[in-house]
Amino acid sequence: MSIPIVRAEAFYLPPPSQPATAWDLVPAAERVFRWIEHRQQRRVRVPDGFLIGRRLYARINHGRWVADCPCNSSQVVSPADPRLACTECGAGWFQLVFPEDPDAVEASLADLLPSERNWWHDDDNDAWDRPAAEEQVDEIGWTDKEVAG
Repeated sequence: MSIPIVRAEAFYLPPPSQPATAWDLVPAAERVFRWIEHRQQRRVRVPDGFLIGRRLYARINHGRWVADCPCNSSQVVSPADPRLACTECGAGWFQLVFPEDPDAVEASLADLLPSERNWWHDDDNDAWDRPAAEEQVDEIGWTDKEVAG
């Protein structure tokens, strides 16, 4: 049995003191706000509006869908709710870009160990952790520069 790629709705779960279904009606992108409140014991305001004209790319990093805020914070995200609002800087909602078929991308990584499951959108040329095109990546995910260094 394959270990699934982690999405926000499977990562941001209610605390053990609440029923497992307590957050079922909370959209996937908004669960991070509840999770932060319970885990870090601090209030975080859910933004009202979208940041127009600014889209962010989702990627798979070590077996989970993630996206980065321009402030360099990141969070687990979901193709079921393609938006991100940062709990650190408080920026409004960003529209996320996912692949046309997220399930196919997940299936293409299914035979790898979770730590080796990495994927970047073809149009995302600015991802900080994306290997350069000329870098070779070995079977455990190390680039040739990391092995040599």
